[in-house]
Formats: sequence, C-alpha cells, structure tokens
Amino acid sequence: MSRPAPPTGGHPGSLIRGLLFHLGLVVTVLIWTMVSLPSFGLPLRWRYWWITRWCSIVAWMVRVIGGIRIEVNGLENRPAKPAVVLAKHQSAWETLNLLPWFYPQSWVLKRELLRIPLFGWGLARLDPIAIDRAAGREALRQVIDQGRQKLARGRWVVVFPEGTRVPPGERGRYQQGGALLACRAGAQVVPVAHNAGEHWPRRGLRMIPGVIRVEIGAPIDTTGRTPAEVNGLAEAWIESRMATISGGQAAGG
Repeated sequence: MSRPAPPTGGHPGSLIRGLLFHLGLVVTVLIWTMVSLPSFGLPLRWRYWWITRWCSIVAWMVRVIGGIRIEVNGLENRPAKPAVVLAKHQSAWETLNLLPWFYPQSWVLKRELLRIPLFGWGLARLDPIAIDRAAGREALRQVIDQGRQKLARGRWVVVFPEGTRVPPGERGRYQQGGALLACRAGAQVVPVAHNAGEHWPRRGLRMIPGVIRVEIGAPIDTTGRTPAEVNGLAEAWIESRMATISGGQAAGG
C-alpha cells in the first residue's frame, strides 16, 4: 500500500550538505570508535553512556550541516516503565536519534552490522538484540528471549516492524515480532511515526533541509490482546499519523 511520495530531491545545496554530512559521519565514527576502545571493558551502563555520545554528535550534524530541525509531539505519552517501541522505518535517522526520548534502549538489528569494522565493534558493546534474519523462527525466539531480558533490566526495546527502510509515501508489511515480544513480556507498546526519510533519504547522499516531525503515540496495553491485535493497532496509528506529518514543506538550503 502506498501514498504519493513527497518531493525530496530538488532543494538547492542538498547534495553539498549531504556530502559534507556523510563525510562527517565517516570521520566521527572512526574517531569516536578509537577513543571509545578503553571503555569496552567498563560496566555496560558506563560504556553505553560514553559510546552513545556519538549519537549526540550525529544529531548536531543533522541540525547544523543538514539544516534539519526536529519537532516532537507526544513526549507526555511515554510510560514510566520501559516498553517496546514500534517505529516507522524510513531512514538511518531513527536508528540513532530516538535515543534521547527512550534511554537506555536496545535495538533489534541485523547481526551482519556487528561485523562492520570499527562501527560494528562499538555497536556490539551496546548489547543490542542482533538476529540472523535468515534463521526464521529461531530469530523470532531470539527477539523474544533477549527482549524480555532487556525490558527486565530497565531498557526500552526499539523495533522497526517493517523490517527494512521504506521510502516516504510507501508502507511496508508490519511484522508481528515486536508485538509478540510485548505480549509475552507483559509490556506496553509505544508507536512512533516520523518523516525522517524525506530529509535523510535511505539512498543517495542528499540531505534535504526542513523539519523532521516525530509523533509519539499513547501506549498500547497488551493485556488481553493478541500480538496481531496489538500490531494492528500500532500500524493503524502510525500510518494515520504519517498521512498528517508526511510531505511537510522543507526549507531551502
């Protein structure tokens, strides 16, 4: 199912911004990984705090180099107890920049990412839920078992139910793994919608100036509900908000 995609490529300076931004990503991840090596032997809480300071650097580059502002609505909807976050997946932005609002968090991600030199080393030290997508039911079991452990330790679990980045204006198939985890753990689900893909596209180098709008929905109680019901409620809320926030006017760059 798809909607007309908003224009994202014709803004003056977007390619120059993108080239500078991605160069900054490469340089800072190399530097930050090297300066973070001594923290690898520290307790998880300390090394997590230090390594994730890089996300703050990325957020600064998004704002200053990319010319992109962030607007967040619904912060009051966050439950006091860590929950399962089901978020729209359009960009690399949400893999790094949901952290200030859901801290500390564990991501469900592809195991192959941990094999990337330097970047993967640091990522592995953040104790993510790394799965083999080709493992089928075993991968789902890993999400449930590890996810319950993370929640019990006071960590948010961030899941992108579409599984892969979906271009703006399009809608992927929402998989039930995150909802199943929440139901098994007795945790709430927090749906998150955003239009980051309109400004930090999943492909190409352009960074499109403008506003990333983030909407945090009211928690979905899993008590007495099936994973399919919970997943459906989250999907319906996210996609209804996408129809509102998608295609906002971007500023020139």
